[in-house]
Amino acid sequence: MYEEEKKTYKLFYYWLVTSLIFVFFIIIVGGFTRLTDSGLSITEWELFKGIIPPLSEETWIMYFNEYKKIPQFDLLNFNMTIEEFKFIFYWEYFHRIFARVIGLFFFIPLVYFYFTKKIQKKHLKICYLIFALIIVQGIIGWYMVKSGLIEDVTVSHYRLSLHLSTALIIISTIFWLLMNILSKKDKNFFILKSKNLPFQIFIFLIFTQIIMGAFVSGLDAGRIYQTWPLMGNTYFPSDFTFESTKDILDFDNHSLVQFYHRNLAYLIIFYALALALFIFSKKISELYKPLFIVIFFLSLQVILGIFTLISGLDIYLASAHQITSVFLVFGALNLYYLSAK
Repeated sequence: MYEEEKKTYKLFYYWLVTSLIFVFFIIIVGGFTRLTDSGLSITEWELFKGIIPPLSEETWIMYFNEYKKIPQFDLLNFNMTIEEFKFIFYWEYFHRIFARVIGLFFFIPLVYFYFTKKIQKKHLKICYLIFALIIVQGIIGWYMVKSGLIEDVTVSHYRLSLHLSTALIIISTIFWLLMNILSKKDKNFFILKSKNLPFQIFIFLIFTQIIMGAFVSGLDAGRIYQTWPLMGNTYFPSDFTFESTKDILDFDNHSLVQFYHRNLAYLIIFYALALALFIFSKKISELYKPLFIVIFFLSLQVILGIFTLISGLDIYLASAHQITSVFLVFGALNLYYLSAK
């Protein structure tokens, strides 16, 4: 019986690893969908009938005519050909199909593992939460798309950040569960202790920065200032003036959002250095390697961010910048996990 349980847990582990890889890739696909402005190409949710792509010229014309009804076509893509439309359509179509695949891939084995009765309840409960988040993520995705169909040429940057944040919570939860299974421990992320707090704050700062990055992407704020280290000729954007304290929280202002994104990166760098100083001063040798991994991905993330900006928002650099942010989250989670007792 023990050997059978061991085999089931091995299968359970590989299922979670594959799920994590799938979520990682859909984050990449979602990033390209945003970077190519493809997210509004399908103007209906089409939860079931959208499984099959257009197979005839008449169907393509129907989809294209629906796209012509939204502001993005009228104001930005009024001269788009049907062949150009097919390009953005397939990005969004693949994004949606991949999301359905992930949902089914997670649900069907989860039912199997439930009936085997060989997976610990504490692990299954986390999987129930992950599946619930996957469903919520699908709803958020459509909620995001709706924001760009009536009055705007793009989706709401607030809804875009919510969509990305949920994806990061899903992949982080899977990652944390995998670490618990590998180490055969039961560490809780949310244990508030003084020794855990510095690492939790670090993760919080990274998540906040990713949300700010989604704001930059959603607003196309990276197109405003494409110089570094200054924004144009000044440190603070010259086209923004404070008239009242509430202006500090004006996350609809392109220049201010880019300013926050830049400076939050500086804060994270200094915080990481302070964390490194703490680890080395206390001679916590088991954290040296995970710390170096974090520093590596943080450095790479900063370099990619700078080159993305000064390149005029090269799509591949921008995608690499987003991908590295996920690795940075993994690194920070790993550092915190190994430090937590």
